[in-house]
Amino acid sequence: MYPDHTPQRAVEVHQPTPIPPPVVHPAPVVPVQPGSVPTVASIVLPDGRVVTGYAIDTVRPEPVAVKPPVSRAAVNVALGGVGFLAVCGGLLLLTSFIAALTAFITQLITLAAVIFGGWIAVQVLSGSGHKGGTTVNIRRAVFKRNHFHG
Repeated sequence: MYPDHTPQRAVEVHQPTPIPPPVVHPAPVVPVQPGSVPTVASIVLPDGRVVTGYAIDTVRPEPVAVKPPVSRAAVNVALGGVGFLAVCGGLLLLTSFIAALTAFITQLITLAAVIFGGWIAVQVLSGSGHKGGTTVNIRRAVFKRNHFHG
């Protein structure tokens, strides 16, 4: 079984343990009388034989409970409530939008006033390009002096 160059090994053989079959005790058969005597039906087959047996009642589903009709007034009240809530929500959103738009316009006006005021301040404080000191226009001074005294 093994090649010549491999050592031989001892092989153990395990036998399976049989499982005993379960012991079944037949339950006693107790005859039960049906609540009502079923009707006997006979059927004649095409070859002439007659088969007789009990008719099996088909299983009938439980009758569906009839739901009471919903009144039109209840439907109208419910729809009116939903419509009222929708209008209130829309007015709330519209009011919020108007408040936000007013705040935005106010900020734009404030920004324009700050920019325009800054521009005016730069014009007033900068002078006409002079870098300090006092400048006198002699020709004008002479002209004014001559004009007033002449």
